[in-house]
Amino acid sequence: MTHSVASAPAAPPDRPSGLSSLQGAALTIGAVLGTGVIALPAVAAGVAGPASLLAWLLLVLLSIPLACTFGALGARFPDSGGVSTFATRAFGRRVGAMVGWVFYFAIPIGAPPAAGFAGGYVADTFGGGRATQLGTVLVLVLLVGAMNWFGIRISSRVQLAMTGLLALLLLVTVLVTLPHADLDNLTPFAPHGVSGIGAAAALLIWAFAGWEAVSSLSSEYRNPGRDIPRATTIAIVAVGVLYLGVAAAAVLVLGPAAGSSAAPLGDLLAIAFGGPARGITTVVAVLLTVGAINAYLAGGSKLGAALGRDGAFPAWFARGSVVGEVPRRSLLVLVGLSVLSILAAAVIQLDLAGSVLLATGSFTLVYAIGTAAAVRLLPRRSWARRAAAFSFVCVTGVLALTGIQIFWALGVAALALGYGELAKRRTRRAMPANPPSIESSCAVP
Repeated sequence: MTHSVASAPAAPPDRPSGLSSLQGAALTIGAVLGTGVIALPAVAAGVAGPASLLAWLLLVLLSIPLACTFGALGARFPDSGGVSTFATRAFGRRVGAMVGWVFYFAIPIGAPPAAGFAGGYVADTFGGGRATQLGTVLVLVLLVGAMNWFGIRISSRVQLAMTGLLALLLLVTVLVTLPHADLDNLTPFAPHGVSGIGAAAALLIWAFAGWEAVSSLSSEYRNPGRDIPRATTIAIVAVGVLYLGVAAAAVLVLGPAAGSSAAPLGDLLAIAFGGPARGITTVVAVLLTVGAINAYLAGGSKLGAALGRDGAFPAWFARGSVVGEVPRRSLLVLVGLSVLSILAAAVIQLDLAGSVLLATGSFTLVYAIGTAAAVRLLPRRSWARRAAAFSFVCVTGVLALTGIQIFWALGVAALALGYGELAKRRTRRAMPANPPSIESSCAVP
């Protein structure tokens, strides 16, 4: 079957109740920024020294075409299916179903470890060890689930307020600590050579994941064609400034100690605010975590409803797929699976960080298929298509380095295919063996 490049649908009229550019930008920033800004500057500085700043700059620049790719797709084909819809348009229903399943079931695997990072800070601040950490994870997942239960209008407003507060706090921290900067901390600049910069870049690549997370919310914007590019531009600038600002401050202010610090942002906060720094670091970790989980649950619940609408999931999931509706059934499943992950970690003493690799392998596969779909769908000779082609090459290289973690994603994709075949067989069995002809059905008795 040949799948032709679909033309862009007509631009829908503005919806006053939809997402604004700022709200969409806040959701995107929350998905991308994550908790990596707290610890990753130390990790990068440890393997590359001051030259880790080049790795940060490289990743910021490389994330621009990736962000623009998903922004262009969302603006041109706004739908609650997100990446699944893009893949279906480009390669057919089977591929769309596979990528939808892979993304959907990666969320309950990745959300608990993300919340576990904040849980660790809460445990360090208030005591209680692992019990406090897991309890915090459970509370955060349920809290974000409750936010989304009342719809994207509520959760996006909360996200906008949190993101604004977080950005202000990080910018103030960087500016207040700049007088303590010492250019001598830039030497030796590259103690581990070019290989160290490459190693740092490989570690930092996951700090820029998340651009695809809110693609399932593309139809919820007031005017997708206008607001998604604006939101994407705001998010690119904000994420780039915040990441580079914190990383530069860590290297210039903390010097060699940046590479051995458990949380360089916490050390910077201590310089900026003194005694209350420990509590402020915990607040920052919680805000970052809530922002990331909120973006993924909001987009993932819409995706699940779209998969139910399109037959890739049971029809029970479909409620909430229409623009403006709340996908509560899909949301309940995501939150329930996340809670099961937390309980499993508590019962079998599983390290929450261990499941991060499974989630990142899934997201890499989603990126690969999403960028490949963009190459096929976006207009030829456009800058968006060129950005998509460049992103596809980069993501394919990363996918080759994913390792055995990719088998989880491939297993989920196989389950998607199996469910599709089972659904087809049920449909065939439900059809009458000898359907009445038009003549007989219209005959007068």
